[in-house]
Amino acid sequence: MSGPLRAAYRDYLPGPNYPRLEHLSTSNAHQWGEKRAAEHFVAEWMKSWKELHDKPYQGITTDGNVLANVYHLAHDGEDHGAPTAVMVNAAHRILEIASVEEWRALSYPLEADEWREWMNPEIYVFKNGVRLEDVSDELVSAIHGLLKASLSPSGYKKSIDCIKVNAFLGELINGKGVLNERSYNFALFGDPSLTSPWGWYFYGHHLCLNCLVVGTQQVISPIFMGAEPNVIDAGPDTDVTIFYPQESAALALMQSLSSKVQSQAQIYDKLYSPEMPKWRFHRADQRQLGGAFQDNRIVPYEGVLVTAMSSQQQEALLEIVRLFIDYLPPRVLAARLNEVQSYWKETFFSWIGGFANGDAFYYKVHSPVIMIEFDHHTGVFLTNKEPLHFHIHTLVRTPNGNDYGKELLKQYYAREQCNAQGTIKSGAW
Repeated sequence: MSGPLRAAYRDYLPGPNYPRLEHLSTSNAHQWGEKRAAEHFVAEWMKSWKELHDKPYQGITTDGNVLANVYHLAHDGEDHGAPTAVMVNAAHRILEIASVEEWRALSYPLEADEWREWMNPEIYVFKNGVRLEDVSDELVSAIHGLLKASLSPSGYKKSIDCIKVNAFLGELINGKGVLNERSYNFALFGDPSLTSPWGWYFYGHHLCLNCLVVGTQQVISPIFMGAEPNVIDAGPDTDVTIFYPQESAALALMQSLSSKVQSQAQIYDKLYSPEMPKWRFHRADQRQLGGAFQDNRIVPYEGVLVTAMSSQQQEALLEIVRLFIDYLPPRVLAARLNEVQSYWKETFFSWIGGFANGDAFYYKVHSPVIMIEFDHHTGVFLTNKEPLHFHIHTLVRTPNGNDYGKELLKQYYAREQCNAQGTIKSGAW
């Protein structure tokens, strides 16, 4: 519980008359979502989301142009390590348990538009799939079985910790009808298969997971994980702490850089600066650029090329990347890290805010194949007006068209079409 970055979140617990909490204690998720969606800012936010969602998927780029030949569908016989068989069994277990009504609710075509309708606020408005609050314990257990089958042990633990912290927040502010361990939605996309592509998503407050598997390849992206507060200090889950490794390792790296490289990496010295262009800050997403419905966002490179760092500092940065994507199963993680390293000379590191012990900050690692973001936020349910260390948002995106595994899907369909036409030659893929 100690550490230079640990802030006393209990100093910012809201009182019973705090405006943000009005009606929270007497609302369930549906009632709260209707109330919040009617507020002007949220309504405008949702309107902008719909406009973004209605545009055909392209992927995050630096200039509006998707780089070609960045991702590659596996050749026949290649094993990229996805735990596909275990995942298929877990998915079939869900379908066996689900009632006819639940089966219809949670099953979507592979390319359904609903897959891009995940969101991380607690405001329940996109009612896709099944809500864990509304189904049996047995079905909830089966859904967790698929998460556990799809993620690494550390990734599943991190997800569960996000869920536990969400429930802890609900207890802290008397809002358990909205914030609890079941305030999440789940859906399957496509038919679970050892060879054909399919996937799932799981989303809710401070935890959004998107997973596609095709054969032995697996893409888990976009990923949103967050916490407010990021520590549990009472009850059966006391000492759960989230995101401290990503936080402390990045601060240590920034402090280790030469003053020249620090100045190149630090694009703004304050977390909010009037010098920031309008696109660089949003009231809800704050400094993060890859949040919900930002699937086609143009995100220019910022900061410093990582090759300006020493070899030891570059190794430290690669470890930070690994900490972000360690939700991937071991062999999938190894392949993903190799992919990241193949574009290492085109990777940028940027920083917003100070980098003394105790400073709040934002940072981004961005290349043609990965974009990770870490941001300290102001309070939403807690009352801190300035960003502090106990409200954290993290994001992982796969730029240039492969969020949701979209690029692998495109190549899969092209291969199937070639096979159907009999035009593919042996070894062409």
